[in-house]
Amino acid sequence: MAIATGTSGIAAFTPFDGQMMQLALAAARRALGTTAPNPTVGAVIADEKTRTVISVAATDVGGRPHAEPIAIAEAGARARGATMYVTLEPCSHVGKTPPCAGAVIDAGLSRVVIAQEDPDPRVSGRGTTRLREAGIKVDRGLMGVEADWLTRGHILRVSERRPFVQLKLAVTHELTIARGSNGRPVWVTGESARARGHLLRARSDAILVGGRTVADDNPELTCRLPGLTHRSPVRVVLAGNELPPLTSRLALTAREVPVWIMATRRLIEARAGEVGALADEGCRIIEVSEVGGRPWLPSVAEALVAEGTTRLLVEGGPRTWRAFAEAGLADEVILFRAPPRAVEGSSPALPPDAGQLAALLPGLSLDLVDVRDVGNDAMLTYRQS
Repeated sequence: MAIATGTSGIAAFTPFDGQMMQLALAAARRALGTTAPNPTVGAVIADEKTRTVISVAATDVGGRPHAEPIAIAEAGARARGATMYVTLEPCSHVGKTPPCAGAVIDAGLSRVVIAQEDPDPRVSGRGTTRLREAGIKVDRGLMGVEADWLTRGHILRVSERRPFVQLKLAVTHELTIARGSNGRPVWVTGESARARGHLLRARSDAILVGGRTVADDNPELTCRLPGLTHRSPVRVVLAGNELPPLTSRLALTAREVPVWIMATRRLIEARAGEVGALADEGCRIIEVSEVGGRPWLPSVAEALVAEGTTRLLVEGGPRTWRAFAEAGLADEVILFRAPPRAVEGSSPALPPDAGQLAALLPGLSLDLVDVRDVGNDAMLTYRQS
């Protein structure tokens, strides 16, 4: 049986092709949050005749080396005559590393299956052309939708000068948000849901909260999953009228995990003493434009991209979620919803209806793409239509 791509002029794919691309996508998914400013790419080299996997690789930490040369090095001489499955078109330009298309050609691979074309103008179509000119059979479009979402941060950085934005919400079954006080958060979901939230942090380049959340919850915003603590993202504070206190967990740990404070010139000048003290503690103060007395979110997004951010996790609070939603700067929403009664044995949580969701996140048109139970809570994934 063949897997058709549905795109005119592109060959059908076999079930084995599909299995190998799934493996490449899984490799890339595991590396999310570690490769900025470069895209996270997965590559698999396999022998189609014997249906065996030769090597599996993903872009290395910091974005180099790329997945393709890592897979080729691991395969060694077995790469010659084999097939490579890669989630993004191999690059063809000379940057800080040699072009991946050249490495593929030199390795003697006979076929390359590409999930999606790279929109970067330095690459777009050129990598594919170079491979074909070298006599390599190239097929593209296999699982392109999955690869597109996986690589969306890179795509948006190139096309719109902003990162991929993921909103994370944790709400009661009645869709209310528990507000912390005196620096202590209030949990509405269980430990399993909170662990999944930490995994979202590990897969992000940066995590953002508003100044009110810092005051209410005094969060640390690090990844505290065993084995992934080194993958805590950059912590970003959207400072409207409030700066993080010098006694906050963020300020006290700024030399361990970076803290960036996005502030307007008005706030920086009005609170110069506090700004200087925070900088002395290791926080970076980044000036952004303002609209209506608050940081202008497109300016914040562009500032993040300028710093190499491709994936941004927005954790709150409610005013910050809604600001991103109303600005149309939300690509994916992860909603953790507690069951009707947050106790053991209660009924499972259900997805909110369209009206409830619109009230929670005005301005977004969202499609529900995944529902799963996480302990007693529901984890709902929505994507912008």
